[in-house]
Amino acid sequence: MRITVLRKQLYEDMAETYLSDYPHVACDFFAEGDSFLYTGGAEMPAGFCPWAWVDIYPSVNALAQGATCTPWQKRDGVNIVCCSDGVRPVSFLLEATEFGA
Repeated sequence: MRITVLRKQLYEDMAETYLSDYPHVACDFFAEGDSFLYTGGAEMPAGFCPWAWVDIYPSVNALAQGATCTPWQKRDGVNIVCCSDGVRPVSFLLEATEFGA
């Protein structure tokens, strides 16, 4: 399965209201376009954010086991998920390399 970073967001209004005075930046762990390969099991891909992995692993595992997200997604073997950082979320594209296998 391929995991690709689609988008990083920063909700500046919420950062100003709720976060400490550290610089408010979007996630600096990933860059948009970063790509990772998931090879099975619960093992996190090398270089992946552990917090984001905990958030997206259930969707990764389900898709790897053949789950489908249609009709919400245009094609089988694809899903878009995000980490749970409510102020600096990162959206990921999950693509099963061998859907149903």
